[in-house]
Amino acid sequence: MKQGTTAVLLVALVAGGLGVVASLFGTGPGPLLQTELGQRALNAALAVSAPKPPAGVTIAHRGERLPPLALAGVHGGKRVDVPGAYAGRPLIINIWASWCAPCIKEMPELQRFAAQQGDNGVQVVGIALDDADAVRAFLEQVPVSYPILLDTPGPADAGVRLGNPKGVLPYSVLVSEDGRLLKQRIGPFVDGEIERWSIE
Repeated sequence: MKQGTTAVLLVALVAGGLGVVASLFGTGPGPLLQTELGQRALNAALAVSAPKPPAGVTIAHRGERLPPLALAGVHGGKRVDVPGAYAGRPLIINIWASWCAPCIKEMPELQRFAAQQGDNGVQVVGIALDDADAVRAFLEQVPVSYPILLDTPGPADAGVRLGNPKGVLPYSVLVSEDGRLLKQRIGPFVDGEIERWSIE
């Protein structure tokens, strides 16, 4: 290959790469974040700059069983063991807060999906990193039929333990029927995306 041709190819490759980067900065990652590859890359990038969790805190990793979490329901009562209380069927755990606009936007989609799954499909559980009174007030305005549990936000909250050390919300994980972490999702689901995400 001639030196001039090599230079043209290098310029074309650099220009193409810069075009991809510019489009991501100019229009956002959009479809890239809806892919498994994009989600893995985002999760890895966020993990690099995340603070170390407190000593003794177990963090979930893909393919491994989730560390057990004992969380209160939104209306109090007995603590619920996650994922143990939901064993036997796949489970989507959605971490959210009442003050998080993208979380609120995706809740009708999670509700639609949960209702569609019925008693035999994928289960949905929400974990609010929020104040109990704020969550109850929010759910009066935007009711959902799937269970909502509570946790206190912090360096060892449910989101961190489920593999989200930077605490980006919303955050969802797909858990196998035997309690292993299969997938992680940073950011909200778009309409119709949950079905594809939960079976791919």
